[in-house]
Amino acid sequence: MVNIDNEYILTEITNQFGDKVYSSYEPYGLLTIEFDKNSIKDLLSFLYNHQELQMQFLTDVCGTHYPDVKGKEIGVIYHIHSLINNVRLRVKCYTPIENPSIDSATFLFSSANWQERETFDFYGVNFVGHPNLKRILNADEMDYFPMRKEYPLEDGTRTDKDDSYFGR
Repeated sequence: MVNIDNEYILTEITNQFGDKVYSSYEPYGLLTIEFDKNSIKDLLSFLYNHQELQMQFLTDVCGTHYPDVKGKEIGVIYHIHSLINNVRLRVKCYTPIENPSIDSATFLFSSANWQERETFDFYGVNFVGHPNLKRILNADEMDYFPMRKEYPLEDGTRTDKDDSYFGR
């Protein structure tokens, strides 16, 4: 029997995908890889169908926005779990804000349907191949994506507050 740990998982992924794994690290013991967004369907299928890994539970799909990282402003993060082996994996993919698109995971995970719609709704990520990609929580008439860091947190023109009360 194979010992399924972070080292084994990373070795299997690296052997299969090589240079499509951009980096790996283990914050708090959770194996995290940064991966090529154009091969995400291949990676998810590999993890799902792998004889030992059996990572067949998609815990979460979410988005991030890094406005200062040119060409990688929008991130899509997957948390995948093997219930049989009780191991988890975090996969991060990045895409430019001009065309934030990535293949949908709904072909493999039914749970990705709602999670991808939520990520689309808040970050504007186009999940290519999603069966019904439309807003799920925000109003249909919104023409922006509220979780992007595109707006200042405070109104700099306000004169009715004293910043000294806020430690500034």
